[in-house]
Amino acid sequence: MVRVLPWFLLLCAFAANAAQPVQPDRRIAVTIDDLPWQRIDRTAVADLAARHAQLIASLRQAGVPVAGFVNEDKLEVAGQVQPARVSMLRDWLDAGFELGNHTYGHVDLHAVGLPAFEQAIVRGERTLRPLLAERDATPRWFRHPYLRAGRTPEDKAAVAAFLGEHGYRVAPVTVDNGEWVFAFAYANVLDGQPDAPARAATLERLKRGYVPYMLAKLDYYERQSIALLGYALPQVLLMHANELNAAAYVDLVEGIRRRGYRFVTLEEAMRDPAYARKDGYTGRYGPSWLHRWAMAEGKPKAFYAGEPEVPRWVLDLAGVDSE
Repeated sequence: MVRVLPWFLLLCAFAANAAQPVQPDRRIAVTIDDLPWQRIDRTAVADLAARHAQLIASLRQAGVPVAGFVNEDKLEVAGQVQPARVSMLRDWLDAGFELGNHTYGHVDLHAVGLPAFEQAIVRGERTLRPLLAERDATPRWFRHPYLRAGRTPEDKAAVAAFLGEHGYRVAPVTVDNGEWVFAFAYANVLDGQPDAPARAATLERLKRGYVPYMLAKLDYYERQSIALLGYALPQVLLMHANELNAAAYVDLVEGIRRRGYRFVTLEEAMRDPAYARKDGYTGRYGPSWLHRWAMAEGKPKAFYAGEPEVPRWVLDLAGVDSE
C-alpha cells in the first residue's frame, strides 16, 4: 500500500484553492431621490397615497438599506406645507430609512449660481431638520440635483465648504442611469393610456425592459471600477421615488443580489478611499463619479465606451429626446 504524505495532501489542497478565481467583493448602496414623490404635482391626489404606499411596501419587502433625498418644495402646495406630504416622509423614517437634503426646488447649480444654490440648500432643510430632530437625528447627506456639482474647482470647493459648515457630506453616484426615463414612460402610460389591456401590456413591457437595463448599467460600472481602480468599488446606485419602482423595485433588488452583490448603507460604501479622489469633471452635465475620477486621470475617450443606453421606444413613451 502506498502511503500518501500529509505534505502532499496539503499541496493538492493548495493547488485546488489556487485554481478558484477570486470573486470581487460586490457591495452597493441604494439611494432614492426626489422625495416624497418624483412627479408629485403631476400625480392625482386620489392616486398619490396608494402609489406611495405601494413603493414603501416594496422597499420594506426588499429589506435593504436606503438613503432617500428630499425636495422640500414637493412638500408644499401654493407655498403651504402639506401635513399629508410630510407624513409620506415619516413613512420612510418608520421603515428605517435615512433622509437627506436634495435642495428646495431641485435647482441646478450650473443655472442658478452659488448664492441661490446655497439658499436652496438651507431652504431644503426647513421641514427636514425638525422632522429628523423628532427622532434625535440630523440630516447628514446632500445630493446635488442633476448631479451637477460645479463648473470649476473653485465652485466645487465653495459648495463643499458650505455643506460642511451645515453638517452635510456629498452623496455621490457611481451607477448613473436613465431610470428616470423609464419612470416617466411608465407614469405616462399608467395615467394616459385609456385602453386597459394595452396599458397593462405596455407597463409589463416597461418593467421587463427596466430591470435588465439597470443590471446592464451595474455591470458596466463594475467593469469601469475594475479598469480604473483595480477592484470592485462599493457602488452607489441612483433611483427615484416613482410608480415604476413601486412596481419593479423588488425584482431589481433580486436581480442585483443574483449578481453577487450585498446591500450596504451609504455610510459603509463611502468608507472606501476611492471616494476621496479628485472630481475631474467641469462640464455642464452630471456624470458618474467613476467617470469624474477617470477624467481627473486624463483617461482617453475610449475608456468610457460601451455604456448601455435607454431604448428609443422608451424615450418616445417618456416624451424625451435623450437621457
